[in-house]
Amino acid sequence: MTERPSVPAPSERKVVLYRNGSVYSAADPLATAMVVDGDTVAWVGSEQAASSIADSSMEIIDLHGALVAPGFVDSHVHLTETGIALDGLQLGNVRSARQLLDAVAASRGEGPVLGHGWDESVWEDPALPTVHELEQAAGGRHVFLSRVDAHSALVSASLVADAGITGLDGYGSGTQVFRAAHTAARQAARRLPESSVRGYQQRALTEAAANGYVAVAEMAAPHISGLEDLRLAGAWNTDAAGRAMPEVLPYWGELATSEEHARELLAGLGVPVRGLAGDLNIDGSLGSRTAALRADYADAPGGRGNLYVTAAQAAAHLAACSLLGIQGGFHVIGDAGLDAVLEALELAAGEVGEQRIRAAGHRFEHVELADASAIQQLARYAVTVSAQPRFDAAWGNDGGMYQQRLGDRSGNMNAFASFYSAGVPISFGSDSPVTPLRPWSSVRACLEHHNEAERISARAAFLGHTRAGWRAAKHHNPMAGQLVPGAPASFAVWDVEELMVQVADGRVQSWSTDPRARTPLLPALDTGSDPVCLQTVRDGQELYSSPALRS
Repeated sequence: MTERPSVPAPSERKVVLYRNGSVYSAADPLATAMVVDGDTVAWVGSEQAASSIADSSMEIIDLHGALVAPGFVDSHVHLTETGIALDGLQLGNVRSARQLLDAVAASRGEGPVLGHGWDESVWEDPALPTVHELEQAAGGRHVFLSRVDAHSALVSASLVADAGITGLDGYGSGTQVFRAAHTAARQAARRLPESSVRGYQQRALTEAAANGYVAVAEMAAPHISGLEDLRLAGAWNTDAAGRAMPEVLPYWGELATSEEHARELLAGLGVPVRGLAGDLNIDGSLGSRTAALRADYADAPGGRGNLYVTAAQAAAHLAACSLLGIQGGFHVIGDAGLDAVLEALELAAGEVGEQRIRAAGHRFEHVELADASAIQQLARYAVTVSAQPRFDAAWGNDGGMYQQRLGDRSGNMNAFASFYSAGVPISFGSDSPVTPLRPWSSVRACLEHHNEAERISARAAFLGHTRAGWRAAKHHNPMAGQLVPGAPASFAVWDVEELMVQVADGRVQSWSTDPRARTPLLPALDTGSDPVCLQTVRDGQELYSSPALRS
């Protein structure tokens, strides 16, 4: 079952005039006003023209210099996991095993202690607590603390016993579990009632709306949260209670062995999906040392990570999806993982033809280690790369996790500029809860990439976070992600300190307000703070509004 257009709940049609600000629009780069008629952008233009068309039938919003821009699309999220992380123990600032145990001990309530975000690569002493120390700190409650990359976790002794993970792949004598053991522990810790899951998803969608997102691509998979979780996520698009939320663009990461099998998978989901793609893992993560590498990890000699899917299996999956004309795809991070999936593309093309492969619009998530040859192959097969800029901001610094794990190989990671130069379609997301739902920080990360050669302009990064997100999901409306007459009224309003043109090359003048340039302006991102969201609107429905908007 593939995705159908999501239609917002019926509501009384109204006309809203936004004026006295700045509108990011290709139709008029100098626009200061916009009219929304129901669910559609009806007009963009000047303040003088706005004065002539304003009338008492409209709601008129004085922007007071604020920016109206297309709403953000997050191309890779996990709604339930995000909600749990927002409401559970937030461990991103923990800097030692002792601090982590203190946080667990301070946790109140019943049921399992759920936490997220610890990262031993930034600890002075990377030693982890033992299962018994966790058990004691939690007072006997189950403990499941997801590492920041969400590919491994710390678990307590009671959870080990309850999940039955002894003997599973990825379980050793320590506290940290990987692979099959990690999946089993997560599923045991996530035995939640439907009402709790919906509450966590609502928490995540509300957080997204408050940060200017009008859509999120949900990356569901059997090993993450299961089919019922996917169904609940998809149900937000037709919420019976009429709650307006960002559109959920669901994917299901389960391997198909043939065209017939793919049909059976789609028919059995009970919810329309964009494709059989997303977190269908070819490999794992660098932080947990499960990403598949061609050469050893720099800080773990003899270790090269894990391949979870063979090239032949991946080829069968891509061929099946191509024959159905739907998106297929994989999570792939390491260079050996990418080698396998590129071989799969070649095998699938040999079976069903290169044109079918290209037409399906397949997508690969992350693709952090790609050399020039791999990038050319991705371009050849029109594969979209769904990347996470804040990974580089978090771990690409000198001495950071990338360098710890890869040594000199870390310099060429997350090759945004190279992707663009080769014509590889690219969209951006957060992988929330791995990095926060903060889109302007993600745009800034593209501008400030640790490798200057891979930096891109603010405009390119902004498009990768907006219009490209709709395209990456093969959305039915080609006008989605822009503010021009006839386009969907999906946008956000931002309180900004300054507007400018920002480019990645420091040798080039990095700002211009010359009207002759005819370049739409974006917020200055070197001010020390992100723009503040005042309103988020999807298809004419208000998802979020700050009291400051209409004051």
